[in-house]
Amino acid sequence: MLRWLIGGGREPQGLAEKSSVQTIGEEQIQNPYTELLVLKGHQDIVRFLVQIDDCRFASAGDDGIIFLWNAQTGEKLCELHGHTHKITAIAPFSSSDGTEEKTDLIITASADRTVIVWDCNSGRQVQKVSCFQSTVKCLTVLQRLNVWLSGGSDLCVWNRKLDLLCKTSHLTDAGISAVVELPKNCVAAAVGKELIIFRLTASNNGSEDWNVLEVKRLVDHQDNISSLVSVNDLTFVTGSHVGELIVWDALDWTKRASECNFWDSSVHPDVQPEIKLSQSPNETSVQHLTSDEECVFAAVGKGIYVYNLQMKRVIACQRTAHDSSVLHIEKLPNRQLISCSEDGSVRIWELREKQQLPADPIPTGFFNMWGFGRANKQANQAAKKMQENTPMYFLELVGDLIGHSSAVQMFLYFGELGLATCSADHLIILWKDGERESSLRSLALFKKLAQNGDLQLKL
Repeated sequence: MLRWLIGGGREPQGLAEKSSVQTIGEEQIQNPYTELLVLKGHQDIVRFLVQIDDCRFASAGDDGIIFLWNAQTGEKLCELHGHTHKITAIAPFSSSDGTEEKTDLIITASADRTVIVWDCNSGRQVQKVSCFQSTVKCLTVLQRLNVWLSGGSDLCVWNRKLDLLCKTSHLTDAGISAVVELPKNCVAAAVGKELIIFRLTASNNGSEDWNVLEVKRLVDHQDNISSLVSVNDLTFVTGSHVGELIVWDALDWTKRASECNFWDSSVHPDVQPEIKLSQSPNETSVQHLTSDEECVFAAVGKGIYVYNLQMKRVIACQRTAHDSSVLHIEKLPNRQLISCSEDGSVRIWELREKQQLPADPIPTGFFNMWGFGRANKQANQAAKKMQENTPMYFLELVGDLIGHSSAVQMFLYFGELGLATCSADHLIILWKDGERESSLRSLALFKKLAQNGDLQLKL
């Protein structure tokens, strides 16, 4: 385990050529992450990080091994061996009932077509299931019902002892790629281009019988659904490989809003001209979605887009936030965003409001040409009023974390403990607040000196 000091503005290996991506200099005043810890152990791509509690997290990837880590110290707590192929999904599952103490569990699925439940405190296998006909691609815990779901070629419902409660019939060879919980014991499952709504029902006669019923199929997407996120109990959002963004009602599963090309200024003239992408598949795929209930933050190709749910439009963007595809994005408790990319970089952005400038008169085409002044004047006044009442935002780069030498798959934010990132370079990096770490070391040294002084006085 190593401790490095980072210097902002350096380029990761393999990115020496020039690009149009915004850069930041050595002085990164608003970037607190000036120290890092490198965690070694994995022998292949690390694809998943999952938080267990306030101080622990698990990592997993293509080597099939799960590691448990201390987020404060970077200490490796244990290794979990049981899978023979790469990990395809992982989820935490803290369970308790009236007779047992709380148990911190994680569930892992693998390309070996097995699912294992692990006890994070003891590091032992609680249960293992090997009855799957295909690889499980997603795991979703329904904490309120004390069950969890596995998605592959079918949808299975399990209790925490890994008893199969019920399952759907075979859906498709492509399988379920993502599942999100909805109100009224429902879930939405992404299956190719389709979004399937299922309802879970438990028996009322006191038995263990459960049922999962298909309620509705939504076929509004033109291409495979690549990202799915729940906003709140009323709303969820989906994104596709061709850049479609659809906002759904979580209660009746109707479309609230949709943007087939939500960055295209030719479709929405009021959107700033720079919010526009080329139409190649690599540039338009919605790789990841996250939300803070007010906005949806979308990783689209190399860019980041902020979509306001109330205004139903993009309010800010960075068209080329990274040199390669953005793989993961999260909104922090403040107004900052963090994004990571295939180019090996991790970047911190701040969403800021632009200073409003006086609105220019808006031409009105044919009528303006022939000088129909009253209609033109009314149109200009309406457009000006709309611009004055609509705040504009922009994303400012405030931090650039350079440490990985290959694609950064995702990250976890631990508040004052820092940030954990995982990468195709087989490494996990803990990014630390340098000032906080320095203060902690000074405090520890002061306590040690004080204890030694007390000991000498006693002697």
